[in-house]
Amino acid sequence: MAFGGFSDGKQPAPMADINVTPMVDVMLVLLVIFIIAAPLLTHSVKLDLPQAQSAPAPENGDAVTLSIDAEGAVFWNEERVDRAELEARLGQAAQLRPPPELQLRADKSTRYEVIAQVMSAAQAQGMTRMGFVTDASAGER
Repeated sequence: MAFGGFSDGKQPAPMADINVTPMVDVMLVLLVIFIIAAPLLTHSVKLDLPQAQSAPAPENGDAVTLSIDAEGAVFWNEERVDRAELEARLGQAAQLRPPPELQLRADKSTRYEVIAQVMSAAQAQGMTRMGFVTDASAGER
């Protein structure tokens, strides 16, 4: 192993070997930085909801269908209701034993805020069973 360079014994000559250790260290640090930073650079998420392929849920008679159209209007079993009437009906339905399942049907372009408000109202009134209804044929296109 030579730690010096070529020398005649009197004058030390410059070192002729290239030290690659610092370069390897820098490259490993950059690799770790890129591994950590790469998932943060992909910030776009493309969604096209709702489409699902699942087994149909068994039909039961004690179900309430809540439909929300694209404008945010809420329908209780195909009858339009406002926010106060919705909360009153949810409270009455929650008192039934067993409480009915709430089947939420929302238009594809419905704002998520409206859906979240309906879900929050249902939970506040004591509804515990909720399901989302999707178009099974939409996933087969």
